[in-house]
Amino acid sequence: MINLIKKLFYKYEKFIKFAIVGFGNLFISLVTYYLLVFFSINYQIANIGGFITGSLNGYIWNRVWVFKNSKKNLSSIVKFYLSYLSTWLLSAILLYIWIEVFNISDKIAPIINVVITTPINYLLNKYWVFKKIKKAYNEER
Repeated sequence: MINLIKKLFYKYEKFIKFAIVGFGNLFISLVTYYLLVFFSINYQIANIGGFITGSLNGYIWNRVWVFKNSKKNLSSIVKFYLSYLSTWLLSAILLYIWIEVFNISDKIAPIINVVITTPINYLLNKYWVFKKIKKAYNEER
């Protein structure tokens, strides 16, 4: 029973770290987005700028701190950007829908998208991008 509790805590700890990195990514992405929109850049272009800055930050912190995958390899970078590109495309489509169809403010719409894309990104990062070969619990800690 104690091992089960430790195992569950370990999984929860990773998600907490992912959320912390995610808030950092969100902050960087939104600052980039809002600055570009402030300077009259189209919201979709601003969304691309936010994606690039936030995802670069996310790759570094998720690789080093959250999933502790210190290997710098092309495979993890490609997988990371493919996973983030897929959720960015979803975000771009939703951004268009929120703003153009539902008339939601271009300041609020990206925040709505975070609720949808964050869990998807976590699952893709954990089970695909930074997937480790299964080890005994004590070896991972």
